[in-house]
Amino acid sequence: MNETLKRAIFGAVYVAIMWIGASYSETSCRFLFSVLGIVSVYEMWKLRKGRSKFIAYLYVLLPFSLIQLLISDFQVDNVPFNSSLILAMFVFTWTFDTFAYLCGVKFGKHKIMPSISPKKSWEGFVGGYFATLFICYLFCEFLPITEDYLLALSLIIPFTATLGDFIESYFKRQAGVKDSGSFIPGHGGMLDRMDAFMITIPVIYILTNLL
Repeated sequence: MNETLKRAIFGAVYVAIMWIGASYSETSCRFLFSVLGIVSVYEMWKLRKGRSKFIAYLYVLLPFSLIQLLISDFQVDNVPFNSSLILAMFVFTWTFDTFAYLCGVKFGKHKIMPSISPKKSWEGFVGGYFATLFICYLFCEFLPITEDYLLALSLIIPFTATLGDFIESYFKRQAGVKDSGSFIPGHGGMLDRMDAFMITIPVIYILTNLL
């Protein structure tokens, strides 16, 4: 199978599973993130064989623990389960990643941290950032979340997603591997897909409790 086609097919399957699992019910949402957490911990364990593990495990376990609390804490109009916040996090993160990649490929010249992630550029970051703000503007009309909260998310997520990616890239560099695993054909391991959420989730948890 053509590599591009394989990435597109399994990428679409991944997005569909994430979207349906997170939005169908509270039980499905909890189950989804439990499975994602278990697979991610296993992949991190493989990356850190023979190395210190505390910070690496904290990087994975903290967000997957906090997302379970967010599922309970975030309510809209006293509805017991509402997935709007998690779906907004998905959309903003995926939008940023997609447009940061496209703009980086097309215009990227100034690398952010080439020793850790040589493909990430400032041009890509800026392109992804403005795309995220634009998607936020569109989503304000459809999600039962205050505009101020959505704007805060769209302003923060490009930074937290990038930081999460750099941290995972650092662990992969130390392990001497390109991907954290092969869980998703054409995309690498689960950590490779979840790294952008690892810092975002704790920040959203703090933001939610502050606001």
